[in-house]
Amino acid sequence: MFVTDFRKEFYETVHNQRVLLFVASDVDALCACKILQALFQCDHVQYTLVPVSGWQELETAYLEHKEQFSYFILINCGANVDLLDILQPDEDSIFFVCDTHRPVNVVNVYNDTQIKLLIKQEDDLEVPAYDDIFRDEAEDEDLSDSDGDGSEPSEKRTRLEEEIVERNRKRRQRREWEARRKDILFDYEQYEYYGTSSAMVMFDLAWMMSKDLNDMLWWAIVGLTDQWVHDKITQMKYVTDVGILQRHVSRHNHRNEAEENMLSVDCTRISFELPLKQVKQKFQSMDVSLKGNLREMIEESANKFGMKDMRVQTFSIQFGFKHKFLASDVVFATMSLMESPEKDGSGTDHFIQALDSLSRSNLDKLYLGLELAKKHLQATQQTIASCLCTNLVTSQGPFLYCSLMEGTPDVTLFSKPASLSLLSRHLLKSFVYSTKNRRCKLLPLVMAAPLSVEQGTVTVVGIPPETDSSDRKNFFGRAFEKAAESTSSRTLHNYFDLSVIELKAEDRSKFLDALVSLLS
Repeated sequence: MFVTDFRKEFYETVHNQRVLLFVASDVDALCACKILQALFQCDHVQYTLVPVSGWQELETAYLEHKEQFSYFILINCGANVDLLDILQPDEDSIFFVCDTHRPVNVVNVYNDTQIKLLIKQEDDLEVPAYDDIFRDEAEDEDLSDSDGDGSEPSEKRTRLEEEIVERNRKRRQRREWEARRKDILFDYEQYEYYGTSSAMVMFDLAWMMSKDLNDMLWWAIVGLTDQWVHDKITQMKYVTDVGILQRHVSRHNHRNEAEENMLSVDCTRISFELPLKQVKQKFQSMDVSLKGNLREMIEESANKFGMKDMRVQTFSIQFGFKHKFLASDVVFATMSLMESPEKDGSGTDHFIQALDSLSRSNLDKLYLGLELAKKHLQATQQTIASCLCTNLVTSQGPFLYCSLMEGTPDVTLFSKPASLSLLSRHLLKSFVYSTKNRRCKLLPLVMAAPLSVEQGTVTVVGIPPETDSSDRKNFFGRAFEKAAESTSSRTLHNYFDLSVIELKAEDRSKFLDALVSLLS
C-alpha cells in the first residue's frame, strides 16, 4: 500500500517503537539512511541498523531479528519483489519500504496491512488495476463444484444443463482473464528502471517536519547524484530533481546560519586535455592562464572528439575554508569504500566506513575514499582501453558481449555489482563512439567479470543500449531469469538490481546461447 502522509502514517507510527533498519549497499541508500538516522537521533527513536547486499542477507538478517521487532524499514530493497512471499513474516510485522527500484511488485502495492510503500506516486508507476490481476477466490471455488449424475427428472436435467453452460462460460471467462492478466503483468514487469532517489524522499520527510538541516540536504544531493553517475535516471528526471534541490539550497543558504558548510551550484562535469605536469598539481597551484581559460579548453576538446553533455548542473559543498567537494566525487569516494577489494575487513566493515565518510566529522575517511576512487577510475579507463584495443567487445547478434579474463590487471575491482555496472556503461559509451558499425551502436551490452576462482563463478551485468532517447529501462533482469531457467544454468539472482547475477563459469556458453535465442 502506498503511504500518502509520510509523517503521520510512517514517522509517527515508528516514533515510539524499536525499529530494524535494513539498508542496501548503494550510495543513495546510505544517504537516505544518514537522513533517517539524524531524524531518529533528534527524536530519540531506538533502532538497529543492518546492512544487506542481497536477498540472501536480507532473509538471514530478518530471521535472526524478527523476534525482537515488529517494525521494519527497508531502504532501496524490497519493493520490486513479493516481500511477504520471500520473508514469510508473522501477521503483526509491518514493513515500511523506501525503494527506488521499479516496477513495484503488485502484491506490495495492494497489500494494505503489512506493506507500507514510502514511494512518491508522482513517479510514472503505471500499476495495473486491482481487478485486472486479482480475482475473488469464491468464484474459483464455484467453478470447481460439480452437481448431479444425470439421473434427475427432465426439469432438473434442464436446470443442470443450464448450470453446465453457465459454468463453462465462467471457465472460458476465467481463461481469458488469466491470459489477459499474464499479458498485463508481462508488460508491467518486463523492464527494470528507477524512480525518485530514496535520499530525496527522506529529505522531503525531514522538510515536512521542519527538521531539515544542511547536512541532510547535502545527503539528498549526493543520493540524487549517485543516480546520475550510474545512469539510473533520464536526463530530464535529473534536471527536474536538481531544480527541486536547488530551491532548498537557496532557502538554506538564505538563512545566514552560523554553520561552517555552505552549498553552492556549479556546472562542472569535465573531461579534457591539459599538460600532465599541470593536472598533477592542485588546482590552486596550476598556471593562471590555464585556470582562466579552463571552460573554453574543455568545450574545445569536447567538440574535437564529438562529445556531448560535457557540462551539467551539479552541486558542491565546502567545510570551512579548506575542504570543498563535488557531489559526484563524494559518490565515487563512498562507492569505492563500500566496494573495496581489500580483504582486511568484512562487507559490513566496508559499509560502516562508507557510511561514516558521509559525515563531516570523518573527512579523513572521505579523503581515503577519494584516493581509492582515483585508482578505481584509472583502472576503469585502462580496462576500457584494453578491451577496445584487443577487440574484446563482440557482437552476439541481439547484444554486445565482453568478458574480463582472470589475470587481467585490476580485475578484482570489477567483481562487485556497482563497479562492474559503471565499467560496463562507460565501455558501451566508448565502443559506440569508436565503432563504425551502425547496427552495433544500437545494441545493449552484456559483460562478465570473475567473481570467485575457488567457486568458479562470474558476475554478469546487462546494460541497455546507449541512445540519446534512452529511457534507462533495462530488460535484462527478466531475460536472465528465462535464459537460466530454460538451460538449467546455475545462476544466483541475489542482487537487488535484477540485471546483475552470479553465474557458474562452466554454464556461460549455454546461458549466452539461450540469451541470444531469447532476444533474437
